[in-house]
Amino acid sequence: MRENTSDAAPPKPRRTRAAAAMVASGILLSRLSGLIRERVFAHYLGASMAADVYRVAFRVPNMLQNLLGEGVLSASFIPVYARLRAEGRVKEANELAEAIFALLAMVASVIVALGILCAPFLVSLLALGYSGEKRELAVALVRIVFPGTGLLVFSAWCLGVLNSHGRFFLSYASPVMMNVAMIAALLWQGGLHGHGAVSLAYTLSWASVAGAVLQFGVQAPTVCKYLRPLNWNPRLGSMHVAAVVAAFVPVFISRGVFQLSGFIDLELASFLPSGNALLGYAQTLYMLPVSLFGMSISAAELPAMSSALGSEVEIAATLRTRLSAGLQKIAFFVVPSAVAFLALGNVVAATLYRTGRFGEQDVLFVWAALAGSGVGLLAQTMGRLYSSTFYALRDTRTPLHYALVRVALTLCLGYAFSIPLPRALGIDMNWGVAGLTSSAGIAGWVEFLLLRRGLQRRIGRVEFAASRLLKLWASALLAAAVAFALERVLPRGHAVLGGLLILGVYGVAYLLTAQGLGVAVGMDSLLQRLGVRRR
Repeated sequence: MRENTSDAAPPKPRRTRAAAAMVASGILLSRLSGLIRERVFAHYLGASMAADVYRVAFRVPNMLQNLLGEGVLSASFIPVYARLRAEGRVKEANELAEAIFALLAMVASVIVALGILCAPFLVSLLALGYSGEKRELAVALVRIVFPGTGLLVFSAWCLGVLNSHGRFFLSYASPVMMNVAMIAALLWQGGLHGHGAVSLAYTLSWASVAGAVLQFGVQAPTVCKYLRPLNWNPRLGSMHVAAVVAAFVPVFISRGVFQLSGFIDLELASFLPSGNALLGYAQTLYMLPVSLFGMSISAAELPAMSSALGSEVEIAATLRTRLSAGLQKIAFFVVPSAVAFLALGNVVAATLYRTGRFGEQDVLFVWAALAGSGVGLLAQTMGRLYSSTFYALRDTRTPLHYALVRVALTLCLGYAFSIPLPRALGIDMNWGVAGLTSSAGIAGWVEFLLLRRGLQRRIGRVEFAASRLLKLWASALLAAAVAFALERVLPRGHAVLGGLLILGVYGVAYLLTAQGLGVAVGMDSLLQRLGVRRR
């Protein structure tokens, strides 16, 4: 007798739009708390040696979470789990979830133990530019944060289960718990007790572990409710586990290649005076549109694409429709983000970071890094959606091949742009962070074009008008000109208020211009909700 499938039907377009909104809302809440954390961090640590080392120490084990966590599980676990539920095989889906949890626990425990033991080797390998006190501090901090990163892998497992059940907000908002823990630690030790930068780095590392516990803890009860009755007798040899593992391996390698790109950035930035600190500040801002728009739309579409049923031709048609709509949404929001990084990056950086030990020169360095990030922002966010479509087709190898091309380009261009070029120009070596981000952007465009060509061979041509994209760029550039003019006339001295005003005017000008050119996404429904009727 088949089980009730009423809650397992493939998501309808309206439900998918709501899901994307919930993902974006959760990510927005998480990122806003992260921005507050970064502002407090900048106030107390600035671009100091301790800040530079902490960025490296936190990113090294955090790559474990990226390797075993959200991206890999989304590509390997969700398609199999969502398909089982769509077919009404709920019991088998629950058994699969429990088995994957057991496998992750075993793998993460071994890697965490090795990470703690091999911390000196990891720091030597990934930060060749570090020596003496700087290297010793990095080793100590890596050993502290590694266990917390292992817990984040379980949070990613929760995300996979919750997303498949249509519960998007909780999983993407849960990182707020970690940010709150870290903010509290900084204010307690830095504000109340006045500890120095090195002491704060230690405190922040312990706070990240506590935050990881809280992040997993807020999701676990809801996940357990969906998996009831819990057997906790995982069937590791089932065919569904084998399917997830078979998909997991190439995606793991693909994410490993992606993380290798991050390792390259760490390595090259370690040769710059404050490279990792400045790169970390820029990446916090860069990841905001990537997460809000690229990740939210891709995450909401993956379960829907994976649940598509019918003939090969019908599935291809469904994927083309969803992909085209998703690309339009991503472009509408990411194009103005890229232009803001390029033209108003100083305003963005000063609004968030210009406080305490973070000076005007640091603002300029972060602006340069943001401008470099803007080069490939659209390609990298749209590339996420293309990769999700490949994963929905159970093809995890093709994105891996294209990722290898991107990493090779990142290595060659990143080195040339970040170290020899500033030396040849006779400028401050910290300008090399712009070389790192711009080289990644160029490589991102190459990967995107390869993904686009490869997928269209599989499912056919995806509708995406070039004229529409040009109008979006024109809208953003006109809005940037208005905001730039406003920046010129505003009095100096109020970075936060002035920055919020400038960026607010930029956003409103972009929306109005895009609406006038007929390329705004979702504006009609918004105006209706506000009671405004278009003539």
